Amino acid sequence: MTEFAVTAFATLFVAIGPIDTALVFGGLTGGVHRPERFRLAWQAVAVAGAVLLGFALLGVHLLAALHVTLDAFRVAGGILLMLQAVQLIFGHPAGLSTLTAGERREAMEPHDIAVFPLAFPVIAGPAGLTAVVLLMGQAGGDPLRSAVVLGAMLLCLVLAYLGMIFTDVLNRVLRTTGSSVIARLAGVLLATLAVQFIFDGIRGANLLGPAA
Repeated sequence: MTEFAVTAFATLFVAIGPIDTALVFGGLTGGVHRPERFRLAWQAVAVAGAVLLGFALLGVHLLAALHVTLDAFRVAGGILLMLQAVQLIFGHPAGLSTLTAGERREAMEPHDIAVFPLAFPVIAGPAGLTAVVLLMGQAGGDPLRSAVVLGAMLLCLVLAYLGMIFTDVLNRVLRTTGSSVIARLAGVLLATLAVQFIFDGIRGANLLGPAA
């Protein structure tokens, strides 16, 4: 159980990316007063949490309704997380949970950015949504394991909120070099977890034949 809890937290931490979220938040709210920043951060985390919770509770059932096996989703999800890992390792500016140039321009327009782009795709992006469904699938309906996944998700959301609140401090402490080092380390970890998801999917689907 301890090993599963560590895996769940590590996967969601890298997929949701509280530090990346804080840096994006700081860039989007540079001219916003502090009380308004708190409101945006709280609303973004609340909306993202609701979306992630919905995927956690209903994702496996949705796959079943679409006649998609969990093993197939493990392989597809592992590939998706691997793409996220490659973006992190090579320091590309556009990952699965970051903003494209067009999205960033739209985000800078005068409107409430709590839902878009903060809640989605920055916090509850494709990588995070995929990770939470994969982990709930690994839990296999076990109440304790499911609670561990939801607890890890909640902890990552709290860290994302704290990161947004203290984004100025993070910018001063980490700077560009520190952020890049953390991103690359997180990318290596996520790549390892992604490969494991792919292996589990292949093994579960018996694509290479039954185990000897």
